[in-house]
Amino acid sequence: MTLSPVERKERRRQRRRAELKRWGLIALAVLVVFGVGVALGQALHDNPEPGGTITLERTLSIPSAPPGSTVTP
Repeated sequence: MTLSPVERKERRRQRRRAELKRWGLIALAVLVVFGVGVALGQALHDNPEPGGTITLERTLSIPSAPPGSTVTP
């Protein structure tokens, strides 16, 4: 089976288009993976470390008797 020059040219175009589509999809996949990696890195960087210590300080005031009075049990 011999192809005419026109048919050969058309097959080359189809092959070239298929190759461009494949490389385009590969480039798109690489960009998506890169974007997800950047987003994950930012998320991990922005969040505080788990298990951090929180300290609360409160003053307890106890009502007492007026000065000069005595408390008897």
